[in-house]
Amino acid sequence: MAETAAKKQPAAPKEATGPTGPKEPGRRERKKAATRKALSDAALELFLERGFDKVTVAQIAERADTAVTTLFAHFPGGKEALILGDGSERAASLAAAVRERGAGESVLDALEEFFAGRGIFSEDQDHAYRKQVEFVTSTPKLRAYARQLWVSCEEPLAKVMAEEAGRPEGDLSLRVLARFVLEIPDLASLEPHPRRALETVFEHLRRGWPDV
Repeated sequence: MAETAAKKQPAAPKEATGPTGPKEPGRRERKKAATRKALSDAALELFLERGFDKVTVAQIAERADTAVTTLFAHFPGGKEALILGDGSERAASLAAAVRERGAGESVLDALEEFFAGRGIFSEDQDHAYRKQVEFVTSTPKLRAYARQLWVSCEEPLAKVMAEEAGRPEGDLSLRVLARFVLEIPDLASLEPHPRRALETVFEHLRRGWPDV
């Protein structure tokens, strides 16, 4: 799925733990999460009703019964970030997919499995989620933003691949591979069968292009 560069968000605080595991989020965290959800839900409702370009941040804030300053405090990236976030979750999830892959599983297999469960590639989507995914892929600004978010993960993905392969950080071949992998969502979003396109791309990445 294809998703303007959002401003960097501060790193999330480490999760507090207690004797029996993670503590429940406090009242302040729950309030923040509720505000973010209200803003995201309001944005999606308005975008689907009127179209992305015909909705302003002021209208979104009004629909969510909050102030525009509050909207930007939670989503400094603006309208695109309300739907697609800031990219931090992607980088962390990609790294986890590589580091936590099963014994004997290759990095490419782990990354293919990671993408297969997300966005346009997932075969287990409810109607509301599928509608949101289709809206993003059919809206040029959102698709461009989505691509930028994925490509921004190139450095952390290449770094974790180098760690796992015992190769030096900054290895050009791994940077190239990371870039190819991160272009897949945007490229596949143009295909009639994204899941099939995902499988085709990873097949090529595994064997290269010997006849070219």
